[in-house]
Formats: sequence, C-alpha cells, structure tokens
Amino acid sequence: MKKVSLSGSLRENVGKKDAKKERKMGNVPCVLYGGKEQVHFSLENLAFGKIIFTPDTYLVDLNIDGKAYQALLQDVQYHPVSDSALHADFLEVVEGKTIVSALPVKVVGNSPGVIAGGKLQQKIRKLKVKGLIENLPEEITVDISKLKIAESIKVKQLQVENIQLLDTPNAVVVMVKAGRGAAVAVAEEEEASE
Repeated sequence: MKKVSLSGSLRENVGKKDAKKERKMGNVPCVLYGGKEQVHFSLENLAFGKIIFTPDTYLVDLNIDGKAYQALLQDVQYHPVSDSALHADFLEVVEGKTIVSALPVKVVGNSPGVIAGGKLQQKIRKLKVKGLIENLPEEITVDISKLKIAESIKVKQLQVENIQLLDTPNAVVVMVKAGRGAAVAVAEEEEASE
C-alpha cells in the first residue's frame, strides 16, 4: 500500500467556533479514532489535498505534535459549493486488527470484445475490502483479456488472497457492451466460420 506522511497540530478546543477558525487559517479539522482514544487535530489544507484528490488509497503516517500514528482516511466532508474539505475522519491502524477500506480497481489486458467493436464499461472504481493492513494491496487488478461482447466480471469472480471483499457478490465490476459496429463484426465472424 502507498504511504504518505502528514504533520498536524492538536486542537485545544473542539466545536463549531474552533473548526471555523481553523478553516479560516487554511486548515482542515480532523479526528483520529479506532485507537485507545480519539485525537482531535488539524492538517494544512494544501498538504491534505494530495491524499483526497487521487484514486489511490494511502496509509498515512501522521505526526501530531510529536506523536506518531498510522492511519487510513475514512471519510471527508466537503463544502457544497466550493468543494473544499470541511472535516476529515481518520481510522488508526492497530497491528493485528482487521480494517475496512476501499481499494482502487485497475483494469489490465486487451478484451476481444472491445477489439471486435464493443465498449468497455467500468461500473466499480473502488471495492470495499476487509483484512489486515499488511495484506492489503495497492489496488485490485481485473484481467479483461478473455472478456467478449455482452460478458462481464462480477465481484464474486475476483479472488484476492487474505482479503474479504465486502461489495455485493453479483455487482458488475467491468463489462463489454455491444457497440454500433460490434453487431456487424460478430455477424461477419459467424458467416466466415460456417
């Protein structure tokens, strides 16, 4: 799993007024939970952007006033108009404790259905998984090299070692839909094989 380091500072007061003051100073109010106690802190908005505006999932090394924590970003609340981060929740990673996270899906290979004129559609960009942090890969790879027109790969067809997939088993991850030129190409192939 990819790692990133961020430095934050503890928040003395917790509440709406304090959070508003932090945002005016260019910081994002955050909370770290899942460990022995909750830690309320703030991160600089610019440093925070590199972990939220990406499809990747990062293991974050947090340095909060000299104390080190390992965490995963769980949730971010955004402003409805400006899309700036208002608040973030981090889950502390404790060794030996299973965690739930979302991992990006990477499609690899060349599909015969796409070559024949079909259109590849990726329905799920991130899959929810459960497992130990040391077993979580950077991404879940889906091979489409055997996917023909009107075929799909579902969550239940994916196998990842030491990890439990939490999404609906019948949910479609990727599929090849028939394009306009695909029907003509399939008909020509069938005529040639007869």
